[in-house]
Amino acid sequence: MAIQQTDVLYTAVATAENGRDGRVATDDGKLDVVVNPPEEMGGSGAGTNPEQLFAAGYSACFQGALGVVARQERADISGSTVTAKVGIGKNDDGFGLIVEISATIPNVDAETAQSLLKKAHEVCPYSKATRGNISVTLA
Repeated sequence: MAIQQTDVLYTAVATAENGRDGRVATDDGKLDVVVNPPEEMGGSGAGTNPEQLFAAGYSACFQGALGVVARQERADISGSTVTAKVGIGKNDDGFGLIVEISATIPNVDAETAQSLLKKAHEVCPYSKATRGNISVTLA
């Protein structure tokens, strides 16, 4: 179920100048970065790019969701990391994204780790937002 405007606890605001070859900054000044297309897409690769920013946000959000699930399951995820790989490529109507989420969870066995990942994928807001829109795999 979608949240309503009255349910919003926080709103991030970012403004881009010159699209994929310019600058992106948040209204509070905490993020202000140059963006350039990666060399693989014909750009200079000098700055970051939207896919890197998306991967950073997704991995941080997923790590938070993993923490929520781990507390519910009483699992120790201390020392864990989550990596999001975000790919961009051509599709039928322009470009599309593909994501792979992986985690290292040193204090649980492989079966528990996989279960935690699947449960985190169900509750992570980024996973919910992308579900049915782009391919997201758990590795």
